[in-house]
Amino acid sequence: MKILVAIKQVPERDAQIRVASDGRWIEEGDLNYTINEPDAYALEEALQLKEKNGGEVVVLCAGPERVTSTLREALAKGADRAIHIEADDLGSRDTLGVARLLTDAVKAESPDLILTGLQSDDLGLGQTGVVLAELLGIPHATIIMQVEVTGSGLKVKRELEDGWFQHVEMPLPALLTIQSGGNRLRYATLMGIKKAKTKETKTVAAGAAAGAPAIALERVYLPEKQRKTEMLTGAPSEIAAKLVEKLKFDVRVL
Repeated sequence: MKILVAIKQVPERDAQIRVASDGRWIEEGDLNYTINEPDAYALEEALQLKEKNGGEVVVLCAGPERVTSTLREALAKGADRAIHIEADDLGSRDTLGVARLLTDAVKAESPDLILTGLQSDDLGLGQTGVVLAELLGIPHATIIMQVEVTGSGLKVKRELEDGWFQHVEMPLPALLTIQSGGNRLRYATLMGIKKAKTKETKTVAAGAAAGAPAIALERVYLPEKQRKTEMLTGAPSEIAAKLVEKLKFDVRVL
């Protein structure tokens, strides 16, 4: 089985974020980067499937030259090959544009299974994997906690709301977006780091322009802090009802 894992490089979670002068994105010059956490769980799922069923794990990442460090990390953890799509304009592409960027590279590999993280730590849209599956014309399922290979395809466990789960059987090829926390992430061993230096990393140019984006990011800004006092009046029962309504719909903590 050939498993392709699409990963994304994002700023580290404890990085000091500053909005760029144009207000359209963040200052990237002095940031440290790492693999997107949900994608790390997708990689771990792929590696465990390979250990159980054999095959090959290929990691794919689009972005500038710096993403090769994230690809090397994936190779050190156990991936067999890496593909880097050179793209310095990733920030200007919307979900559809990014998915189109990945499509040609995925088609060239003809994988049996494609895994992505559920969403990215920086944008959190949760759409790229699903749009990629639609462009490829293959079945897909989201919020996956467990994957089992069967004689006819896959059996997956999806996380639903309120502690409920759904078990789905799917044919191959297919695409799954993996939920964080389903497995324990492994660390790259010293031997894995040494082996990563000899593994293949192929660099491919980005495909033709995907056209004007359907969605444009207009402004990035820090949360605006506001202090507001509102006095609730009336009988105790009325005040309690108003307070619950405020907590539900304004503060959104209930």
